[in-house]
Order: sequence, then structure tokens, then C-alpha cells
Amino acid sequence: MKHSNVAIFVPHNGCPHCCSFCNQVRITGKDNQPKAEDIETAVITAKESRSYNPEKSEIAFFGGSFTAIERSYMLMLLETAYKHVSDGSFAGIRISTRPDCIDEDVLGILRQYGVTSIELGAQSMCDDVLNANKRGHTAEDVVKASEMIKKFGFELGLQMMTGLYLATAEKDLYTAKRICELKPATVRIYPTIIMKDTLLADYYIQGIYDTYSLEETVELCAELLCMFEKNGIKVIRLGLHNTDDIAKGMLSGAWHPSFGELCFSVLYRKIFESCIEKNALPEGIYTFYVNQREISKALGQKKSNIAYFRKKGYSISIKGREDIEKYKTEFVKNP
Repeated sequence: MKHSNVAIFVPHNGCPHCCSFCNQVRITGKDNQPKAEDIETAVITAKESRSYNPEKSEIAFFGGSFTAIERSYMLMLLETAYKHVSDGSFAGIRISTRPDCIDEDVLGILRQYGVTSIELGAQSMCDDVLNANKRGHTAEDVVKASEMIKKFGFELGLQMMTGLYLATAEKDLYTAKRICELKPATVRIYPTIIMKDTLLADYYIQGIYDTYSLEETVELCAELLCMFEKNGIKVIRLGLHNTDDIAKGMLSGAWHPSFGELCFSVLYRKIFESCIEKNALPEGIYTFYVNQREISKALGQKKSNIAYFRKKGYSISIKGREDIEKYKTEFVKNP
């Protein structure tokens, strides 16, 4: 059964910095601070959903620096949400915050109110990139906060961005490597989108910066997916959600309504290429077997992987088998 999370956006509230990429009103489509009644309405809607499952659904506070907001307001949000956790309606509460807004005092409060998962906006593990993008924290802050969160028994999630100002593909891969070393349970990967009315927009207009192209970002994120998968880290988000506000406010960036699908297509393309190279397969007709639930990803968007290999002299078909692990493949040569 699927889950039906309650997503409550707390836009920019409490954040002590204005990062180079930040225009949260457009990114989240929200500009009003949530009240108790907003949480109650969202909870009712979630519970009426066909995908509602109390054992897997969470109440999630996103969009700002939750642990940096005014303390009485934070407690009101937590108290309102916690009563739906304590009565068994939801499995827990998930929050997102900054690495430099975590300490033992606030972690104690979060544990008291049923928070089970904490996501940190790491964005990069390169101090020069963090500084250039006005993040206001260091890579070491990410390390310390991550270790503290796990020590208190919370599930750790980390968020990273690709293509920030002064970033390179090599630096982004380094960030992913450092994240793997911290062993979070989950990761979100957000390609940089240059939004109007941001510092990055100023740099873009001045001609001193542009982020990666869609093609470059898809190739990179496919590699990141593979890295996190090998380290047992679940990628729970690839790219920003599809909203009209992003389309209206974006100047440049690797945004696509099916971004995740594109990345999985390239990931499986790389898996098949590796199999072909490893086994020195000559041109011909082959059937590649993948996990039964991964067939659509392996085929690629609009069967792009079939077309890709056809151009290289390989006529392939893709079929599913229950005994094959995710992101693995086996093949047979057809007569």
C-alpha cells in the first residue's frame, strides 16, 4: 500500500540567511504561514485519500528552517501535529531544517513531540560552494548535525543540490561521496533552478553564471542515483515538484516535469552499457531482464533506451523477472 503524507509548507520562516538560489514563494507556491486549522484540514484530506495508510504516512513540515522559527510558533505546529501521531493516525512527523539550527535542546523537544525524521539541507559539502551561495554554514556543520541527529535516534535525511554557483560535476560527486559517509537513510537531489529575484538570477543576467544543462544534469544525477543505491541510501526525491510558479519564475535550469523518469532512463542505459562492455557482446539481438517493477524505468521515457541501443547496432527487448534485484540485469542472446 502507498502512503499519503501531509505536507505543510512553512515558507522561509525562521531562516537566518537568504541563500543565492532562494525564492521560496515561487518554489513552494506558498506565501502564507500555516495555522493550526491548516494542519487539521490537511490531515482530514490525507485520511480521506485512497492511499492513506496510518503505518506509513507522516506529517511533514517543509519549506523553511523549522528549528529556527520562533519557539512558541514551532511548538504550536508540533502540538497540533502530534495529537494525530499519538492517536495512531500517522506514523510520525518529518521536518526539514538547516545544519546550523540543530542542538541537543531542540532535538529533545522534537523527540518529545513525535518527530521521527529530520532532513538537513546540506546542499553541498564544499565550503567554497557553500560560501559563494550564502548558505551561512560549513560542511563540518552538516557532519556535526548529522551525527547528533542519529545519536538521538532520529531517521536522518540529507538534501543536496547540483549545479550551484562555483560547483562542478566533480564537486557534486564529492558532495555525494561525503553524504554517503554520513550514512543517511534518505537523500533528496535538487538540481539548481535559477529563479527570478534571487542572487543567482543577478549572476545569470550579468553573464557570470549559468547552471548545468538538462542533459548534463540528467547524466550526473543518474550517476548519483547509482552511488546512493550502492551505499544503501534511498533517494526519495529527484528534482522540484511540478508547479506553475516554477515555470513562470525560472530563468534557467535543469527542470523537466518528468525529471526523475529521465534520470532512471539514463541509469538503466548505463547498466545495460556496462553489461555489454563487461561481456564484450557483439552487435545483435538480445533480451535484457530486470526487476519486474523496473520495466518502465529500464525502457526509458518513450522507450528511449530501445532507440538508443538500436543506433549502436543492438536490437534489445526488456522483460521483467521477480528474482532480479533492482538496478541489476541479466541477458540472453537471441537467435
